[in-house]
Amino acid sequence: MSLLRRPLGTSGLRITQVGFGAWAIGGGGWAYGWGSQDDTDSIAAIRHAVALGINWVDTAAIYGVGHSEEVVGRALREIPAAERPYVFTKGGMIADRSRPFAEPERNLRPESIRKEVEGSLRRLGIERIDLYQFHWPDALGTPVEESWAEMSRLIDEGKVRAGGVSNFNVGLLERAERVRHVDSLQPPFSLIHRQAGSDVIPWSAAHGTGVIVYSPMQSGILTDAFSRERIEATATDDWRRRNPEFQEPLLSRNLALRDALRPIASRHQVSIAAVAVAWTLSWPGVSGAIVGARSQQQVDGWIAAGNLTLEATDLAEIAGALERTRAGAGPTRPVGPAGMPDSSRDLPRLRRKAP
Repeated sequence: MSLLRRPLGTSGLRITQVGFGAWAIGGGGWAYGWGSQDDTDSIAAIRHAVALGINWVDTAAIYGVGHSEEVVGRALREIPAAERPYVFTKGGMIADRSRPFAEPERNLRPESIRKEVEGSLRRLGIERIDLYQFHWPDALGTPVEESWAEMSRLIDEGKVRAGGVSNFNVGLLERAERVRHVDSLQPPFSLIHRQAGSDVIPWSAAHGTGVIVYSPMQSGILTDAFSRERIEATATDDWRRRNPEFQEPLLSRNLALRDALRPIASRHQVSIAAVAVAWTLSWPGVSGAIVGARSQQQVDGWIAAGNLTLEATDLAEIAGALERTRAGAGPTRPVGPAGMPDSSRDLPRLRRKAP
């Protein structure tokens, strides 16, 4: 299968519109786990995604406290070198292995970043990380300028090809950009969590920073088979059990929004999940969407988003559903860098900030 590709900002990487998200394959037993997971199923899912055309995998050192990276590394070894996807990973969240369910430490001290990169390279079994990202802003008082300078050194040394950040606001992006160009941003973005569409996504579009959004299906809510019964049946250590979006009164609104996507999915002959992901891809400046899967069947459920373009009428119908259901928060339809609604199929022209 041939999937559409977009530039990741000015990094030189061209990525498929959807990438494989490896959060859930880290398994359970830690603060943000998804319950137990069979590694054989995980590897099969990654290989299936790559066979269908996906050319990047996104993971993180914290997922399963290193286990997700190890599983991705095993999958890579089973894929011929010429067909291997780009490997994106993240660091800066440090778990206390003696208390794995405690909140991870958000540490972007230069020496910690370097140690984490070395650990990720080892677990992944690769010599260079295609995109290394700071997972969350530092919580220990480390100036972002010092952290980003270390990223710059890792790129210059060849351990990292491109550098990005995740969950950064515009102020932190501006500060990092003054040290070295920020190649990519990874914000949470879905039909339910739309706030990034009003600030960091337009900022990125205006500065040549690629955007890969995470949780475009809102961790499973915006999928065809999701139900109240399903969340009640999840493992006791599944982080979603304590998330407000999976509890009332928000759950009913979210499910009503999910149901409102059915007619659009039917018209395009795709799944509801594919429509939800394609909505995030309709925003100017978005390069790709990270979509998680724990099995080959789950990949099949959303892979159509890799070639799906929503029409202006679809976007208007979705905006109406958002207003009617009152699900989530943030702008209700794609907005261009100038702040005006934009339903163009074309990517915006990325421009670097003037010196």
